[in-house]
Amino acid sequence: MAPVDKQKIFVLDTSVLLYDCDAVKNFQKNDIAIPITVLEEIDTFKKGSNVINLHAREFSRYLDKISDKNMLQKWIPLNGETHGKLRVLNNENSEIDAAEVFGNAKNDHRILNAVLKLMEDEPDKKVILVSKDINLRIKARALSIDAEDYESIRIKDIDHLYRGKTELKYDDPELINRLYEEGQLEPEAVLEEPPASNHFYILKNHSSSALGYYNAQKDLIEPVHRNTAYGVTPRNAEQTFALQAIMNPDNLLVTITGAAGTGKTLLALAGAMEQRHSYQQIYLARPIVPLSNNDIGYLPGDINSKIDPYMQPLWDNLTFIKNQYPQTSKQYQKVEEMLENEKLRIIPLAYIRGRSLSNIIFIVDEAQNLTPHEVKTIITRAGENTKIIFTGDIYQIDTPYLDTQSNGLSFLVDRMHDNDLYAHINLEKGERSELANLASKLL
Repeated sequence: MAPVDKQKIFVLDTSVLLYDCDAVKNFQKNDIAIPITVLEEIDTFKKGSNVINLHAREFSRYLDKISDKNMLQKWIPLNGETHGKLRVLNNENSEIDAAEVFGNAKNDHRILNAVLKLMEDEPDKKVILVSKDINLRIKARALSIDAEDYESIRIKDIDHLYRGKTELKYDDPELINRLYEEGQLEPEAVLEEPPASNHFYILKNHSSSALGYYNAQKDLIEPVHRNTAYGVTPRNAEQTFALQAIMNPDNLLVTITGAAGTGKTLLALAGAMEQRHSYQQIYLARPIVPLSNNDIGYLPGDINSKIDPYMQPLWDNLTFIKNQYPQTSKQYQKVEEMLENEKLRIIPLAYIRGRSLSNIIFIVDEAQNLTPHEVKTIITRAGENTKIIFTGDIYQIDTPYLDTQSNGLSFLVDRMHDNDLYAHINLEKGERSELANLASKLL
């Protein structure tokens, strides 16, 4: 007789609930346990305007709602027969004391003690700790506790994440000649499979090459030309594709990924400046990831003084664009004028909550440090005549509870590709300088 699987109890830690306040609803008919220490930590996150603060408040409201007239130390049904039950763990007196094992008392060890006590009280059930904190998962396994990441919102195969381009090689040079001479090619003439909307192609022959993209509205592959945007000229094929995606008025959502020095932010900003007459404002933003988790509210000065250190890379790119022209030129003065009149604004992301953003280009830099929920929040702010550009490096994440598979930028690329309103390109070649490329390659 085949062994019967044990019923499961998933114990959620603070990082999971701050990442997804609805996490308790994503475990089907399994039971959910929340250590009392997690509730204490959630309470410290209630104040603030970031998404984690919103999630803390939402989870507290949800727990208050389902516990009305019920005691949380007992199992409470979550949603009839479609979900399991939930309870709060308030007993941390297990036979094994994590604080003694690891040598100090901290909240993580109290959570582990709560899990250990639950395992003692429920020997017939499989208890699993769910956490986005890698170190907590490692400590749990050291104590023979099953531990896993929260993977409800997670890309399964990051190695095959959509990259936005394909390189094709042909023996017949006539195809490349036709693309330039006629300005179009039928997809079946060059492709074996149906193309994705706004997908880019590098067509190569022994002696020539061409750049093209698939226009889904016309069902044609059209040439991509190397154009200049506000003094910035693409230096390789991928940068040419990126600028094409940014400048295409039909692409209302654009993502550009790539390592440091590939030109993501510079191209986004230059393309936005080139289209300044089509929009009322240009917004530049990036997630504020304070060092050592110190909130900017505790830093001296007004809001501009507080966010300026985090926004400096945006200012650097803006300065580079201005310096493509003499200081006496109209183009240089136009940038200064746009800043003065707030036609070009650098803002913290928290300021867009609850707003409807119409008639703007919104550039979000370092988007790999956003959660999927934060990315959704930004995009759903888009009103009429708004283009949103996300840039970032999915392999360079600065927040402790995100990785290449769970960050908002990877999630966006995975979910949105092959949509007529969306275009994506991954930049591969560094163009910052020969020294920067040498360091990236050898160090």
